[in-house]
Amino acid sequence: MTVVIDRTSPPQSAAAKVRAKDKASGLYKPRTPIYPKLVHGRWRTIKWVLLIAMLGIYYVTPWIRWERPGLLPDQAVLVDFEGGRFYFFGLQLWPQEVYFITGLLVMAALALFLVTALFGRLWCGYACPQTVWTDLYIYVERLFEGDRNARMRLDKSPWTFDKLWRKAGKHLTWLGIAFGTGGAWIFYFHDAPTLIRTYWVGQGPATGYIFSILLTFTTYVFAGHMREQVCTYMCPWPRIQGAMLDQHSLQVTYRFDRGEPRGAHKKGADWAGRGSCVDCNQCVVVCPMGIDIRNGPQLECINCGLCIDACDEIMVKVEQPKGLIAYDTDAAVAARSQGQPAIYRLIRPRTIYYAVALAGVSALMIWGLAQRASLDLHVLRDRNPTFVQLKDGSIRDGYTLKIANRSFEPADVAIAFTGVNGATLKTPGSPATQGPLVARVPANEVRAVRVFVSAPRSALSDTNLAAAFVVSTADERVEAKTQFLSGAANHHD
Repeated sequence: MTVVIDRTSPPQSAAAKVRAKDKASGLYKPRTPIYPKLVHGRWRTIKWVLLIAMLGIYYVTPWIRWERPGLLPDQAVLVDFEGGRFYFFGLQLWPQEVYFITGLLVMAALALFLVTALFGRLWCGYACPQTVWTDLYIYVERLFEGDRNARMRLDKSPWTFDKLWRKAGKHLTWLGIAFGTGGAWIFYFHDAPTLIRTYWVGQGPATGYIFSILLTFTTYVFAGHMREQVCTYMCPWPRIQGAMLDQHSLQVTYRFDRGEPRGAHKKGADWAGRGSCVDCNQCVVVCPMGIDIRNGPQLECINCGLCIDACDEIMVKVEQPKGLIAYDTDAAVAARSQGQPAIYRLIRPRTIYYAVALAGVSALMIWGLAQRASLDLHVLRDRNPTFVQLKDGSIRDGYTLKIANRSFEPADVAIAFTGVNGATLKTPGSPATQGPLVARVPANEVRAVRVFVSAPRSALSDTNLAAAFVVSTADERVEAKTQFLSGAANHHD
């Protein structure tokens, strides 16, 4: 037998085949426009209520006032970068207390893990900003262009005045919403009434213009043009959620034990030997992600429940029980398909882990806020010179005390020094005293107090003595450890 080898066409490697395929088809699949149909029902109503509530909170919160003394801002929620403060109604956080913000983020993550393990992607379907603003944009789109079929016909039709004004009106409204989104965001970082006056006359801060333009652009692009692509390709959560879900997680589920075998149904026909699904595709045409829930759990599904409402409408029309698509678990569907009773297990190891971790972090945060002191102290010891020997032979060290008053009222604090016998304290321009010094610290400020500590040589038994400063008010006492350097080893009588 003769074997002929064609050396002019060497075999392609696997990588070369992949590159050739990508070159032919493109690295990414082009976006196919999705025209979700309007549906009515329980879950659509819940989404409307939450949309209005969350948008109301977002747009109204910067305008809520909260009285604070003196010249402190009276905006209830404010991230004041210029003043270095975060205000949340009666709570005020300083930059050094960023661990509280970290704790809140950890709590939010654990709560999201727990909710996902129990009920699937409820956050994605009802509360995610991308979902909320996309829903609002689709509502505007329907106002100008009509429902699904009308929008599809309009996109395919030639350009006329009717099409032009509808498209232009839609995009202008989208831009208005996007600008309102960016405008509301910058109010969280500047006093809202002041900023809204200075913004329009060109006297606002540069960051206000930059971030309002940035948020306008991203909202318009993400909610108007990218929509489901943000959820599928940009957001990491669809891929992370797989670690939280299991067969007992409640998700939007097609109950194939009831629905199969599917097929068209004529009124009055017998249902024997077939499932309840009439293959009407209504669950597909209402889906904002453009998927078919009947294909099982999918990365793109945001668990919004609109397919449940659409399917329930059809079930009523064909005189079948509702719930062919419902919030259910894979384990329950599998059990019913085998003639066994469905068992729902909300309490299981992973939900216990998440709940315990969430409760622990929450308790730690509550304890931290309850124990949070309004007085704080940091001590900086002079390093050059480390100490000074006075003419009477005593040794003097210099310190700078940073005393923070986190309350909204000025505080008179007493400054004491411990750890060195016979030590005296003085501030520049004042006489030395063995008793405590008194300093007044303004409300919501840090005051630097220069303190000199002197001690007789006879009391200094070591070169380096452990010591501490104590500042106190009538209600609080704070201690900061330091050292008293004396050079005792070099002393000679």
